[in-house]
Amino acid sequence: MPSTLRVGIVGAGGYTGAELVRLVHGHPRLDLVWVAANQRAGQKLADAVPTVRGISGLGELVLESFDPQKAAKTAERIDVAFTALPHGASTLVVRSLVEAGARVVDLSADFRLKNRDTYAAWYGDHGAPELLGKAVYGLPELHRSELLGARLIAAPGCYPTSSILPLAPLLAQNLVEKHGIIIDAKSGVSGAGRSPGPAYHYPEAAEGMRPYKVAGKHRHTSEIEQELSLQAKADLRVVFTPQLAPMNRGILTCTYATARPGTTAESCREAAKKLYQGGLVTVLEGDALPDTLWVRGSARAHVAYALDERAGVVLGMCAIDNLAKGASAQAVQALNASMEWPDALGLPEVGMFP
Repeated sequence: MPSTLRVGIVGAGGYTGAELVRLVHGHPRLDLVWVAANQRAGQKLADAVPTVRGISGLGELVLESFDPQKAAKTAERIDVAFTALPHGASTLVVRSLVEAGARVVDLSADFRLKNRDTYAAWYGDHGAPELLGKAVYGLPELHRSELLGARLIAAPGCYPTSSILPLAPLLAQNLVEKHGIIIDAKSGVSGAGRSPGPAYHYPEAAEGMRPYKVAGKHRHTSEIEQELSLQAKADLRVVFTPQLAPMNRGILTCTYATARPGTTAESCREAAKKLYQGGLVTVLEGDALPDTLWVRGSARAHVAYALDERAGVVLGMCAIDNLAKGASAQAVQALNASMEWPDALGLPEVGMFP
């Protein structure tokens, strides 16, 4: 394998695609050579992603349309493809690239679930079910050994990342009960993507806050339950409530679980520190609580714990940038892990402040 990988991005004109452009450009071992976006095909990358204007080698790239029938020719030009497309749209693109021999990191939900029936229940029929068992869930802190050498990586969703990280150590170490887990998550508007819609129109989003797809209707529930069940070694169900917050970037997630006898906030912190060694998770000390501002633009997650002794409930909290650790930065981190490179290689660890 060459010391530098040639990278292609499908969906480079969207928010996660634009974030990938930024991160790949700053990575010492990745070289962005090809970009595609069907709706903006023919445009210069600088017109679709204005932040690359004036940067030699980036601004001149032209967005191409991607034809799965010509995937073999595309695979000759790249070593790895990041596919940043909506769920359902990735399936044929990913299949064609994998069959053509490219390494693929997919940012959609199309390959995150292992069970075909579970996928069908939440998303409908799968277009490439033979690949479900071959895709590795791209959360390096929990799946590092499986990621090693992986050819198809399914980058986790933003809500699942911020929900799984605070709960996984507690379930793995049997610090909380496996039933009655509640997850309350608030996300910035960029999580809905670049396509306009009334709910994301500035006058409606800027000074309001609202829950949506509640009571088990949000598709990310299945992803959260899959990963937490692996840690708990039991079939789990959670109550997940997503909410739209009036900010561009960031997710703040608060999880609630019944403490088992002897569990303390410090024992929760120690479990998380042990599990997340070598990853991009910061476990906050003492009474420090996470803030989305602290991780804005960063590839890191901030996790914290508190114990409500009166109610016997552990509060696990997590703040991430939904476009970074919740999407594009985590996709690059997973690629790093698959190549046995340091997780943080080429990734911003310090958030933008203020």
